[in-house]
Amino acid sequence: MRRDYFELDVSNVEWVDGSDSPEKPNVVIEFTGATADLRDRLSDSTGDLLDAEETDAAFRLTDDADDPDASGVVSVTNRLTGDFLLELNVDADDVLQFVRAARRYGESTDDGEGRYRVEIRVDGDELVVYEKATFLVYSSDGDLLRGQSLIPSGVEL
Repeated sequence: MRRDYFELDVSNVEWVDGSDSPEKPNVVIEFTGATADLRDRLSDSTGDLLDAEETDAAFRLTDDADDPDASGVVSVTNRLTGDFLLELNVDADDVLQFVRAARRYGESTDDGEGRYRVEIRVDGDELVVYEKATFLVYSSDGDLLRGQSLIPSGVEL
């Protein structure tokens, strides 16, 4: 699937650079292609949609992390197979602010419901919703940037 079929909108992150109370960050990924294709990618071998535990979210920089205009690729993968389910191009600043917000939100709550929420929609209709706690950030060379990533305590990589 082409990256330009996807659009990303992030909300509940503005508070992280101020003194407002933490809110759970929310990501909406809107898809404008064929519904059946995306549904097939987000399904297991029995045709059921994958659960949050069966997916991983990550961001790979395509530029140097210190570049103020850096961008990269957000991906959602199948944890069991490693297959890319979807990818989209985004600005690095937006993703890094999102990760900071998710980290601070996680530090402020112990609700066990994840540190952020991902909604995948097709033409405005919700397809899946994931409550997630991990978000890995990689350099343009493929190295894990632990300090930029969202890794819950007790998780070893």
